[in-house]
Amino acid sequence: MHSGQRYLSSLLLAAALVSPILTSGCAEHHYYRVYDPYYSDYHRWDAHEDAYYHQWVVENHRDDRDFRKLSADEQKQYFTWRHARGDKDHDKH
Repeated sequence: MHSGQRYLSSLLLAAALVSPILTSGCAEHHYYRVYDPYYSDYHRWDAHEDAYYHQWVVENHRDDRDFRKLSADEQKQYFTWRHARGDKDHDKH
């Protein structure tokens, strides 16, 4: 029984050491980049860009669905609308 307690203690210690490593990696990156072929730039798709997208959805009476699932024509309409807003928070690469 003594070896069972040692095993359990080792398992709990390992879990405590690994847990911050696993959770910190996920917490840092809550975005992805979307390439805009019409303006040859990238948009960092984070909460900021998502707010613009949802504004576009409402203003244009669109279904609220993942941007990546829109047709190429709908994505072009969004990017045209987005660039007309003048906000330069997207990545330039």
